[in-house]
Amino acid sequence: MEVLIEFQGISRVITKSKKLPLNIAPEATYRQIIQRLAVLHPALVGEVISKDRQTMLGSNMLSINGKRMIRPSDLESSPQEGDKLILMSILAGG
Repeated sequence: MEVLIEFQGISRVITKSKKLPLNIAPEATYRQIIQRLAVLHPALVGEVISKDRQTMLGSNMLSINGKRMIRPSDLESSPQEGDKLILMSILAGG
């Protein structure tokens, strides 16, 4: 099945890409998607993806279709066919 990864913020700068269609197994988890992104875009590791390639770093997160954020407790869940996973950084400053 296919999901669409949309890069925003620092992930877009690092990957030099806005979007990435990603073919995954129907049972693939969000954790496995993060691991796959680490392989496809190793420059994300240490900046957006943790060095163990299992989770997102700090204020970086995945959003499902722009409607809800994937929490650490959701990492073993799976997306649905056609979902858009938005990789974003939430930073605050002033």
